[in-house]
Amino acid sequence: MKKWKKSYTGTLGAALCFSLVLSACSTDSSKPAENTPSGSAPVASDVFSPVGQFPIVTKPMTIKMFAPQLAVLENMETNSFTKYLQDKTNIQIKWDLVPDKALNDRKQLMLASGDYPEVILQGSLTKEEQMKYGKQGVFIPLNDLIDKYMPNFKKAMAELPYLKSSITTPDGNIYALPQVNECYHCNYAQKMWINQSWLDKLGLKMPTTTDEFYEVLKAFKERDPNGNGKKDEIPLTGSDDMWAGNVASFLMNAFIVDDQVDKDSGTFLQLKDGKVALAANKAEWKQGLLYLNKLYKEGLIDPASFTQNSDAIQQLGNRQDANVMGSITTALISYAHSPDEKHPRHKEYVTVPPLKGPNGVQQAGYFAGVGNSQMAITNKATKEQQIAAIRMADYLYTEEAIVLEERGLEGKGWRKAKDGELDMNGKQAKYAIIPDVETKTTYNDRWDQLGPSLRTYQYRDSWAALQNPLAEGAYEVRLKRESAKYEPFQSKQNYPSNVFIALEDAQVAAQLKTSIRDYVKSNMAQFITGSKDIEKEWDSYVKGFDGLQLGKYIEIYQKAVAK
Repeated sequence: MKKWKKSYTGTLGAALCFSLVLSACSTDSSKPAENTPSGSAPVASDVFSPVGQFPIVTKPMTIKMFAPQLAVLENMETNSFTKYLQDKTNIQIKWDLVPDKALNDRKQLMLASGDYPEVILQGSLTKEEQMKYGKQGVFIPLNDLIDKYMPNFKKAMAELPYLKSSITTPDGNIYALPQVNECYHCNYAQKMWINQSWLDKLGLKMPTTTDEFYEVLKAFKERDPNGNGKKDEIPLTGSDDMWAGNVASFLMNAFIVDDQVDKDSGTFLQLKDGKVALAANKAEWKQGLLYLNKLYKEGLIDPASFTQNSDAIQQLGNRQDANVMGSITTALISYAHSPDEKHPRHKEYVTVPPLKGPNGVQQAGYFAGVGNSQMAITNKATKEQQIAAIRMADYLYTEEAIVLEERGLEGKGWRKAKDGELDMNGKQAKYAIIPDVETKTTYNDRWDQLGPSLRTYQYRDSWAALQNPLAEGAYEVRLKRESAKYEPFQSKQNYPSNVFIALEDAQVAAQLKTSIRDYVKSNMAQFITGSKDIEKEWDSYVKGFDGLQLGKYIEIYQKAVAK
């Protein structure tokens, strides 16, 4: 995950992964494996406490669970939250742990071989994996268990409009439970940061249109805003290596929707009145390219934007002499400037609200949703284990569990907020972090966001926060307030990032998406830099989509949103 992103997003609204990377399971999909309990035996009435009461099971029950061994966690067996959870539920966890970096390889191997435990607690399960192993019977459908035993999760599905659709496969079943981690600045990742101190020095207003933005960039280039007597200013830079760092996507949204948030994302589709179409071959796309080419030809876009990595951006932002960076496209200003008192240059930057294009288009890309899910129950689990596991998961979706799992025991990692301590929104806070008295690289009193959980905007906002967004330690407050500028302009034409592509279409969709994305991005760079002439070669570019099976690509994505 990118710089700062890991701390604050679990779910960026994240882009779909369409590759089928797993080999076929050796288990007959029409029935459980021979060594697997059918789960059809009746459940004794004295095994469980009533729903909502604890312990969940009246006598200790052991369930084997697969999860990554996170480097920051010392020992999952002796972990304080593990012990707390086991004592509260009477469910003893037998851990099947794998190094975090080896999670996907081990997951694929165990699912393909049939050697998997009763529960996958955290598996980063792609939508394709959920469909594939649900169809084969390896993952059991959770719909009935959710309905009967998960009041907290059902409440979340009712309150979060995107949640149910993000986890329901085309066959109508839910096979895995997500980690919901709402992130305001992730939803509006496509941001433009501009040097406010340069605007002030030159007597310029914040640009509101593409024409005004052009004039600002010209002034940055020509009027020596950094005051060193040199024409060394870089009006606009970016990097595809950064989160939402593509130099073109923010500006293209003033013409037509552009859904790039990283170098591997982007469907380049639009969804208008329920109909899917390619954006990257429309007249508005050409108009956006002409605008970007104009900026490039006049030296307003950094030529390195198309090749440099995020390290180069960090070096550019932290040059020891005068600041040279006028504006930058990225979700996080921390790519260029560390947000601390040792590097005060970050305070010069604010975000530019979505610009209005020549046709009146003014929109912000919107990327809310759930990408991969985490917890699945396999066909190795008995009926009793299924019920116990799903009830444990429902507890993990409560605020009580989330605070303890994320911060440890009360009085050690956190405390209740005092009267007058304010939260992210400037209201009375609910919780406050107790800073560590010593710097620790590992700990054993929490799970560090492992497994299914529910971190809503309201929960994240409820922690005490510094009210000065430029203060050291207030970076998330700043990101939220800057992102608020984008909310009124939320795009209505973004293709949703959380849909399921039907299993039979997933492999073809992945191949077509890759080839079409590469074709669009390659031509986009060539058109902007002038190595291809937009006017002379546009028709040939549009014709090129015929050989990339554009019709099939649109058909698959139309089918996915029509389910």
